[in-house]
Amino acid sequence: MEKKWLNIVLILVWMLAFFMVPRAIANPYGQWRNGPPKSNDFFPIAVWLQDPRKAQQYQQAGINTYVGLWKGPTEIQLAQLKAAGMKLICVPNEVGLQHRDDPTIIGWMHGDEPDNTQARKDGQGYGPPIPPSKITSDYEHIRDVDPSRPILLNLGQGVAYDNWIGRGVRRNHPEDYPLYIQGCDIVSFDIYPVVHRNPDVAGKLWFVPKGVQRLKEWSNGTKVVWNCIECTRIQSKTARPTPHEVRCEVWMSLIHGSRGLIYFVHEWEPRFNESALLDDSDMLAGVTKINQQVHALAPILNRPSQEEKIFLTSSNPSVPIAFIAKASDKELYLFTVAMRPEKTQMTVTLRVQSDKTSVEVLGEQRMLPVHDGSFVDHFDVWDVHLYRIYQEE
Repeated sequence: MEKKWLNIVLILVWMLAFFMVPRAIANPYGQWRNGPPKSNDFFPIAVWLQDPRKAQQYQQAGINTYVGLWKGPTEIQLAQLKAAGMKLICVPNEVGLQHRDDPTIIGWMHGDEPDNTQARKDGQGYGPPIPPSKITSDYEHIRDVDPSRPILLNLGQGVAYDNWIGRGVRRNHPEDYPLYIQGCDIVSFDIYPVVHRNPDVAGKLWFVPKGVQRLKEWSNGTKVVWNCIECTRIQSKTARPTPHEVRCEVWMSLIHGSRGLIYFVHEWEPRFNESALLDDSDMLAGVTKINQQVHALAPILNRPSQEEKIFLTSSNPSVPIAFIAKASDKELYLFTVAMRPEKTQMTVTLRVQSDKTSVEVLGEQRMLPVHDGSFVDHFDVWDVHLYRIYQEE
């Protein structure tokens, strides 16, 4: 009898732990009837605040979502995006809410960067950030109006950089962010290290995944995390990201748990250009190639991670290698990125070993030899390497 009751207690404890511990959802969009596509081969790759007349060009670059519209949405803007097959996340204005049955709209959003100082209505400088309580109140209102779509909140660089002066009186107050995050379903942020003016951040690409990781931790894994990616000089007169650096930021983000990307394509130097990416042939080709690979790997990226299947080391202690492992029915995928701008050598040991194991480096036309269940590869500055590991028939 005592053993029976002990078993019952153990089962109850297990059930309590199972339901209380937050877990990542393989496809987080299934909970919204009119949210992002629920197919496992869909991965949101967006562009920030662009003219819908250019939607076809962005679609050709592998972008499938617009986030934000200038003074919109309007009827004309929605018609243009619908004609291009482009999805949209926008503010729930009167026109937008009249289109609640339109599958073009896959989410609503707050105003941008409420965590930064806000321009005063009288035009006399800037006041404090919008309080988190206002964001959560707005969130509840939007959700009451339309619970069928997720609500996105894009935060500023204070997510990753505590000393960001743009937060004004809330500078060095990261404790605000868990409160902001309560007011959304999808939380995003932006920081642009390559073109950053402050030496605390400039050139330090790892601030991008730092922000992603913080959002995951602050939300206790209960919110979908997206992030923004730089691909123009923005306001810098001297710095400009390369396609190689952009690819590194993208995979740093994905490896650390980002479930959606938003490209920021504006540029103010040497002149203002709202869609500077489209006028930079080299960067446009690089971004297109990155996006094509992400879309091709979406069914893998959307699977649960299985890092326990491998053991990975870096020969250079100052260059940690971040990674995720994903398994399909017969293959193991390993996605890796060097987290510092130095060279290193990586050694990977497979937990399950076989004499017939093959390793393909995706997109590089390379195969790596496997010896005693291990393989080695080399990393140059900001390198990304993606592997398909499989058993030969």
